[in-house]
Amino acid sequence: MRLEIIGVPQDLGANRRGVDMGPSAIRYAGVRERLESLGYEVHDQGNIPVSLREERPAAVDERLRYLSEIQATSELLAEAVRKALEAGALPLVLGGDHSIAIGTLAGAASVKQCGVIWIDAHGDFNTPETTSSGNIHGMPLAASLGRGDERLVSCGGFVAKAKEKNVALIGARDLDPEERESLRQSRISVFTMQDIDEMGMKRVMRQALAAALDGTEGFVLSLDMDALDPLEAPGVGTPVRGGLTYREAHLAMELLAETGALIAMEVVEVNPVLDTRNQTAELAVELIASALGKRII
Repeated sequence: MRLEIIGVPQDLGANRRGVDMGPSAIRYAGVRERLESLGYEVHDQGNIPVSLREERPAAVDERLRYLSEIQATSELLAEAVRKALEAGALPLVLGGDHSIAIGTLAGAASVKQCGVIWIDAHGDFNTPETTSSGNIHGMPLAASLGRGDERLVSCGGFVAKAKEKNVALIGARDLDPEERESLRQSRISVFTMQDIDEMGMKRVMRQALAAALDGTEGFVLSLDMDALDPLEAPGVGTPVRGGLTYREAHLAMELLAETGALIAMEVVEVNPVLDTRNQTAELAVELIASALGKRII
């Protein structure tokens, strides 16, 4: 299998600085070497050009901070993902803040009918009307499903990158009030940390995958490293206590790999500034390897 690494060192979607160094940290942790050891032909395409906060004026619209810059990056990323898929490769996108998912999903959905597995402490289901921060990294799932500002919703030239019934959100534990209500009213399968506690990760993943693969050609995996407990992954942009354990996260990746239906994968929100000796990036590499077929025996 051919695999293309695409870096997106963008931090404009968040308040806290540092996630722009995430792609470098994951590369430094040996992601290419790990995947080549699994038999992949790996091509690193380098980084998508992004706007730097230092070069941009202060955000004008406080409900959609740095909208035009994020929109431009999303379009470039969508094109890169599309080209990788059309060339027969599996795109591995390294972020950057979670706003980059708008481009990842647009690119994948332009080639195949996708389900979505979204592993995250947060819902990322805000719109300009419900956001309390204006940070677009809290909006990418909503935008990708056709909710929110038209300039984000229409990334790639079309609206709704997946059907809500084919989307599963896993690991949620920090939702804004209006975002929570929007998720309740949607057809998204939401599995909170309470669900994982009560049902176990295996059952949660079986149900999530059943939803994502219902009538689709496969699924896109969007892995926000803040889904893990901060004890496991301290170097993330917005840590929340009470997250996935090391083994729960690996089991989730292993069960995804068993399907053979992964279309594209992204890993986001690694923040080396807040990390301990690159611990979070190294864990990200381990989880990427598990999602792409690494087995214990």
